[in-house]
Amino acid sequence: MSRKPRQYAALPYREAKKGRIEVLLITSRGAGRWLIPKGWPMKGRKPHETAAREAYEEAGAVGRPDRRPVGVYAGRKRMNGSRIRCHIEVYPLPVSRLKANWPESAERVRKWFDVKKAAALVDEPGLESLILAISGR
Repeated sequence: MSRKPRQYAALPYREAKKGRIEVLLITSRGAGRWLIPKGWPMKGRKPHETAAREAYEEAGAVGRPDRRPVGVYAGRKRMNGSRIRCHIEVYPLPVSRLKANWPESAERVRKWFDVKKAAALVDEPGLESLILAISGR
């Protein structure tokens, strides 16, 4: 049995007015789809640390990630002209601050959405339910 490649993602969130939870989404580089920061394992970093690093690089979001994933979903990654399926572990990241300048700021748009709107905007199967689950934190 072959093992699907694994990526680690951050689910950046904050508590807004009246205890409402908001989720930070970013756009993909090519199509401009709404998604969460994610990337491949990084040598010398634990999965939750990799997720936090991706949140900084792709969204300028800084915070202390949960060490336990909120869940896993199956995603597709474009590589060498084709799309491969991979497992994506999602780590909650309460955002303590947003950087004005970050490594991919010229390539992506970031925006806060309430949980239901964020869940409706992403089009990766399985991610919607993980976003909705963050509202129970």
